[in-house]
Amino acid sequence: MKKGLSIVALLMVAGAAMAQGEGVEDAVQNINLLELIKTGGWAMWPLGAFSFFMVTLIVQNFISLRPKTLLHSEQMPELLEMMLQKKCKTALIYCRKHPSMFANTFGAGLERCLDGEEEIDFQKVKDSVEEASVEQMSRLMKPIDYLSIIGASAPMLGLLGTVSGMIKAFNTMGAQGMGKPELLAANIGEALITTATGLVIAIPAMFFFFAFKKGFQKTLATLGRNLGFLFDALQTGKEPVSFMDLETLEKMEGE
Repeated sequence: MKKGLSIVALLMVAGAAMAQGEGVEDAVQNINLLELIKTGGWAMWPLGAFSFFMVTLIVQNFISLRPKTLLHSEQMPELLEMMLQKKCKTALIYCRKHPSMFANTFGAGLERCLDGEEEIDFQKVKDSVEEASVEQMSRLMKPIDYLSIIGASAPMLGLLGTVSGMIKAFNTMGAQGMGKPELLAANIGEALITTATGLVIAIPAMFFFFAFKKGFQKTLATLGRNLGFLFDALQTGKEPVSFMDLETLEKMEGE
């Protein structure tokens, strides 16, 4: 008899729990984005601005940091021919007509080749190219660094919203006691939603920060390699081995 009553009691408790769970699930499904933003309180507005700024930066970096946009490898054969023929002025005019990271950096080196001296000081050329590359890098790295700032600031702002929500919850408890749990739930909801929102913004921001940074570093390495080929051709008057086809290399081996 006791066992039967125990089983009935357990079934009643389980049924009540399931009914309560279904009610909670229905309530969660009825919450939309606007209600979540309202529940999150004041911190959701700057976090929303962070998310909009993050998406804008990601799109901008995808467009501006493409290797094709920065390097313009299709210009290499024409510029290489100019360097082999010692046409520095013609190459400088060409770079200024086709501005890009590659053309601007290469043009800075060409300017030192046309400073009036009879002999080209390639150490000065190298220094000028390094200065120009640092200038170009600092300009293009700004949108990437902004993603890092968002990734670091968004969780802190979410945590500040969490602290604000918890302070409101304790003030509510102190003023009205535990008689109105719905007021406490609103304050605690504000605390949890801001933390989650900050993390949701920070994770993709940091992911794209490292992805763009690594890709840009690879582009800079390729830029230095291409500039080295061009200035070596200007200095030696010979075509770099990397631009020779297989037939030419085989002839060189035969000789």
